[in-house]
Amino acid sequence: MTVTVDETAVHPDALILHRSAASPEAAVLVLHGGRADGLDAPPPWNLPGARMRPYLRAVARATEGRNVVVGAVRYRHRGWNGPRGDAARDAERALQELHLLAGAVPVVLVGHSMGGRAALRVAGDDLVTGVVGLAPWCPPGEPVEHLRDRRLVLLHGDRDRMTDPRGSWDLAVRARAAGARSCHLTVAGGDHAMIRRAGLWHTRTAESVRGLLGHGPLPDMAARALTRDHVPPPGSPETLLR
Repeated sequence: MTVTVDETAVHPDALILHRSAASPEAAVLVLHGGRADGLDAPPPWNLPGARMRPYLRAVARATEGRNVVVGAVRYRHRGWNGPRGDAARDAERALQELHLLAGAVPVVLVGHSMGGRAALRVAGDDLVTGVVGLAPWCPPGEPVEHLRDRRLVLLHGDRDRMTDPRGSWDLAVRARAAGARSCHLTVAGGDHAMIRRAGLWHTRTAESVRGLLGHGPLPDMAARALTRDHVPPPGSPETLLR
């Protein structure tokens, strides 16, 4: 007896399309957070995914009227899972699917927490030109050599108790040394869930995406930080978003 396996059920599309474009000129992919470990699939109603819906809407508004594809990454597992790096593998699949859909267009990645780590890990892909990392999970020793020529805007709340703001600052410093244009901005009073000062998180994310796509100016503080010859430490007055 021959058993037929539905590959789409086993490996569903990694790209969740939120807005298409008739003649795509650019794209934005949003990556939500997760857990350090967890091989189970994210449930249909997933808090980390729900947390990023306002960011999808903010990005869609910021790119309205332009031929920009907006999508999100679907994870097969809830966790990063050590050397497996499952979230990064799914991000790679989503970029491949996006390439087939839209062609070789410039892509900006927006990732929160584990999704920020995944976005940074796959940013060496030829399509990716920039990353907006929101409270990204950046453990010691995270690779940076592939980030050369990329632009990175990392935002981290000073009240974050889940991911270390100094971890993302350290990555920004090392990425700068590897040839990236990177900055680290501190959201005063911001927490890991980005609930405190939510409006500021949404606004600066949308502005950063628009600026990285070349559709408008970057936020003043990010623009100045990216042109400095060093990355100031977390909480420095010149990089503190109030």
